[in-house]
Amino acid sequence: MRIVDEVIDGVFLKRINKFLTIVEVNKTSVHCFLPDPGRLQELLYTGVRVLLADRQKEKRKTRYDLIAVYHGDQLISMDSRIPNKLVFEALENKFFDEFREYSTITPEFKFHESRLDFLLENGDKKCLVEVKSCTTVIDGVAYFPSAPTLRGRRHLIELMRALEEGYRSCILFVVQRTDASVLRPHDLIDHKFGEKLREASSRGVEVYAYFSEFVGKEIAIQGKIPVDLSL
Repeated sequence: MRIVDEVIDGVFLKRINKFLTIVEVNKTSVHCFLPDPGRLQELLYTGVRVLLADRQKEKRKTRYDLIAVYHGDQLISMDSRIPNKLVFEALENKFFDEFREYSTITPEFKFHESRLDFLLENGDKKCLVEVKSCTTVIDGVAYFPSAPTLRGRRHLIELMRALEEGYRSCILFVVQRTDASVLRPHDLIDHKFGEKLREASSRGVEVYAYFSEFVGKEIAIQGKIPVDLSL
């Protein structure tokens, strides 16, 4: 997918709350929306270069979205909404070997008390796919989540429930960077999510992880990495 907005560089100063930051742009401090509620301390720290998208609208409180951070030789997306768009595009283009058999894609499918990201269908075959964004990588290992996630645990419960009702159920992690060789649940941050993910996998929920790359104004899913659920 391509970023259509005008983008500019800035320097990160501080984070006010989950979704609001202060960034220096052309020697002026401005408030910027951060579309990722994760902790992100290892990526967002005072003085780091960031990429902003100019999304000025009359009803917005902030002109800019903080969409990426420069980290080493790569640009890492800070927008947790991007993975769903990437996955939808990849599904349409039959990118995933795991899902090529499906001909119909329904985003934001309501399933009991939750909305799951995608319902895939082909005749009487139905598959639910929940997408999760991951930006934390330590020594080549991608970890999810970066903050405790009740919502993530609830989605796993719903995916297990879907299995009982005859659906194929999958969770797909999109690592928004290129330096991970494996994905693991971040038990130190949210051991309950790790427990629920292992339970879901043991019951038949399929667990996949892919990584994406941000180059210029283009973001694309590039490849698959293994998932390690061992304790």
